[in-house]
Amino acid sequence: MGKKGKRDKKGKGAEKTLAKLEKKVSRRAKKEEEDLEALIAEFQSLDAKKTQVIESSCPPPSPRLNCSLCAHPERDELILFGGEYFNGQKTYLYNDLYIYHIRKNSWAKLDIPNPPPRRCAHQAAVVPTAGGQLWIFGGEFASPNGEQFYHYKDLWVLHLATKTWEQIKAPGGPSGRSGHRMVACKRQLIVFGGFHESARDFIYYNDVHTFNLDSFTWSKLAPAGVGPAPRSGCQMTPTPEGNIIIYGGYSKQRIKKDVDKGTLHTDMFLLKAEGAGKEEDRWSWSRLSPSGVKPPPRSGFSVAAAPNNRCLLFGGVQDEEEEESIQGDFFNDIYFYDMGKNRWFPAQLKGPRSEQRRRRRGRQAEAGAAGGQELQLPPPQGPLEIVKELVAEDGTVMTIKQLIPGAAEDKDRPGSEEEEEEEEEGGAPGQPLEPCPRCSAMVAVKHGVLYVYGGMFEVGDRQVTLSDLHCLDLHRMEQWKVLLEMDPKTQEWLEESESDEEEEDDDVEGAEGGEEEEESSEEESEDEEGEQQHPAVQPGEAQPQYVARTEQHWLRLARSHMGPQAKDKKVLKVAHAMARTFYEDPIQTP
Repeated sequence: MGKKGKRDKKGKGAEKTLAKLEKKVSRRAKKEEEDLEALIAEFQSLDAKKTQVIESSCPPPSPRLNCSLCAHPERDELILFGGEYFNGQKTYLYNDLYIYHIRKNSWAKLDIPNPPPRRCAHQAAVVPTAGGQLWIFGGEFASPNGEQFYHYKDLWVLHLATKTWEQIKAPGGPSGRSGHRMVACKRQLIVFGGFHESARDFIYYNDVHTFNLDSFTWSKLAPAGVGPAPRSGCQMTPTPEGNIIIYGGYSKQRIKKDVDKGTLHTDMFLLKAEGAGKEEDRWSWSRLSPSGVKPPPRSGFSVAAAPNNRCLLFGGVQDEEEEESIQGDFFNDIYFYDMGKNRWFPAQLKGPRSEQRRRRRGRQAEAGAAGGQELQLPPPQGPLEIVKELVAEDGTVMTIKQLIPGAAEDKDRPGSEEEEEEEEEGGAPGQPLEPCPRCSAMVAVKHGVLYVYGGMFEVGDRQVTLSDLHCLDLHRMEQWKVLLEMDPKTQEWLEESESDEEEEDDDVEGAEGGEEEEESSEEESEDEEGEQQHPAVQPGEAQPQYVARTEQHWLRLARSHMGPQAKDKKVLKVAHAMARTFYEDPIQTP
């Protein structure tokens, strides 16, 4: 009894501390949000001019982060909404809606009257009700300079059959937040965690709220047991039994004035529904200790439901925080969690085999019919190497060794067959198919196929926002397929020193979403038809253009050659030297 009393007292004390902190953050953030509400209202007045539904074919969405990507519950479509883009000076917020047609490998933009305000870091979930519904909760709006934040607590539903937006105004929901997680489970939406941030303060949450999709009412749960610590960006997966699995996440706490410490969580919990089917379900927390090979600690990973009662984790970043900088190791690996066996294991790609085997049998049969002699195959081939020497601008002589792992996947496959396969797939020899390492990628699974869109990685102080699209058949687990490569022309980065050249009006345009920029980039691409795909940088340009492969590809090669202790600026110079030499494209280095 004594120990239990102490635990209860300690828990109540933590609740009081959290309540005080939330009140403090809310008070300081109120002024910021009042400033941003006027800006949000201005954008909504622009959206109010939309009076009819317009669906039009379009180029792929512009690069963005922290948007939502969901699979249509009935059609072979993916639905992308919102997001943000930062170019080094300004933050762009979006509330546009895109449809990716899987069979056609094409994009369409869907303009619907009265959409939710521009936002990022929200959560979206689809349910099959009435031809399909897309539910969206929370998220944030940032000022163009990225110094003020407005956190939403609104709930919206997109009726996919009628193509109409509807705001659901129900009391008792979660407070404004972003970085939370939301899933649809047993005719209800379940929201967990997240954070609220102002210019000087922040707070992380571990509360759980449910929204009943039949009665349209919010409820705050009070599960028994010890649950996860407050966090954002965790994995949240519903089980077939109606329970919820929470894994990982990120949080930070202030250890002294103006000094924060981040925490990567690696623990795992089960939120179990007890007495399901009754009017008032009872919930309880329990800690899980999964077996197998667990993912290395990371934040910014992406999760999705996978076939065979599994969920998957893709990518992410492990930051090493120093006094004045943060160094990040980015991932592009996949880990599966088997919910039935409570076990983690890394994904292993098998490589394409069926077509090569058919070719091999056919050639063996032809050789046997021609001379009756056994076909002599070459010995197993290791990874294909492309070797090229170059001299970096600082005089360093380097040798690029570019490995093609797929060449070794089928050990009894002749090299000529590999080259034929690459030509059939439409890829250049030596081009890796897997997505480059990244964090905050958008993922969705449809018909057992994983789709990965975008994400970001960092090079020193520079942030590279991706807009490529890859897919992987989770049943076959053979190889990644590139559906859309990143367009190097969409990359932009402005140094802080250039901010004096920007006008005040650009801030409003930037926060609006940059639609004019998209139109101008389309016009430029039409005018530049017939020119080189990756034009040389003209004198006076502040930043280099990206070459055929993403800059991360060359950064990985440079980093592997120079070692993990090399400084980022030197790695960046060497990476650009690699790209320039390999493609004979004169690229200026910073």
